[in-house]
Amino acid sequence: MQTVTPKGIFLGLLLFVTPAVVQGQFGYMTNADNTNTITITNYSGPGGAVTIPTNINGLTVASIGSNAFCTNGSLTSVTIPDTITSIGYEAFFFCTSLTNVTISNSVTNIGYYSFGDCRNLTIMTIPEGVTTLGEGAFYACIKLRSVTIPGSVASMGNYVFASCTSLTNVSSLGNVTSIGDYAFNDCSGLTKITIPDTVTRIGDAAFVGTSLTNITIPGSVTSIGDGSTGGTGPFCGCTSLITVSIASGVINIEEDAFDGCTSLANVTIPASVTSIGSYAFYDCTGMAGVYFAGNAPGLGSDGPFADGSYYDHHPTLYYLPGTTGWSSTFAGLTSVLWNPLIEAGDGSLGVSNNQFGFNITGTNNFTVVVEACTNLGNPVWTPLQTVTLINGSFYFSEPLQTNIACRFYSLALP
Repeated sequence: MQTVTPKGIFLGLLLFVTPAVVQGQFGYMTNADNTNTITITNYSGPGGAVTIPTNINGLTVASIGSNAFCTNGSLTSVTIPDTITSIGYEAFFFCTSLTNVTISNSVTNIGYYSFGDCRNLTIMTIPEGVTTLGEGAFYACIKLRSVTIPGSVASMGNYVFASCTSLTNVSSLGNVTSIGDYAFNDCSGLTKITIPDTVTRIGDAAFVGTSLTNITIPGSVTSIGDGSTGGTGPFCGCTSLITVSIASGVINIEEDAFDGCTSLANVTIPASVTSIGSYAFYDCTGMAGVYFAGNAPGLGSDGPFADGSYYDHHPTLYYLPGTTGWSSTFAGLTSVLWNPLIEAGDGSLGVSNNQFGFNITGTNNFTVVVEACTNLGNPVWTPLQTVTLINGSFYFSEPLQTNIACRFYSLALP
């Protein structure tokens, strides 16, 4: 009994003391609006894997304050409990050993530069419940490869993922209404992203320095760029960008919006666009054609395109019959009436020798691409052949497609 009793007493003391020691590693202050809740203000523990407690000394832990864990080089992972609703300014800034963060669904706000420069953080799942990603929230997380943004997120601040050079996968942008200035600036590994139709604004330099190959601008974005003098367009210098789809509803393409997109070959400007700012498509050295679906838009004082009289690269502009404001030149470039037509009534349309074909007519020496799809409800157009209208005409044919129910054809820019 003499040996058992001390051990039993010691064990009981150990179980009692340990939680107090862990909680003692967290400094805190009482919240003025609720004396029963507290904010973590600092951490003095050994680091490693840290779980933030739900309460300390009977008080509920409701938030993580500004700079609470800032520059802690020994912290490797952190678990944030469901009592916490807010992560403050630079809360985990420059925690260079931090690799894993688990955030509960109770958190609604991730503050300015909260996880900025956490250079070993690789994956981030932002929980349902977060509505605001503050400026620079994940700035320069250079090993961050993947991020999931839930539908609850409505606001995305400036520089939020800037300089995340390893970021390749953004599963969604939630329901954000605004993509902040420089939001994905210098995310050199980013090759694709989907902009939801909740977005109304894409900020200055938002995607500068990315490796995006194609982008679709929804009609909810009334202006591409903000038109500020001296500002940097949202896609300026995106040299990997090959295709841009601009939906009807966009009204203004602002200054420098796509300046320096050297791989961009063609672009279609919807009829809703009424103005194009200075240098919007300047230095797009690979651009061959611009297709306008509506009337001639207003132009910035210096013009949107590299003037053909001064530069070797100068696209041809195409406009539709019935639209106004056009002449043989526009913005210093040659403009041409777009009039290629698939003839349906001249007897050429149909099957002959197991080939299906039709005549295409239009302006002499016009070059067009014949495309096809099988479903107009959800069309995926496949290029079939690039043809030139010698003497204003070309007969297109292909083997009869007997294994599909229907096939649709269209003409596009090369």
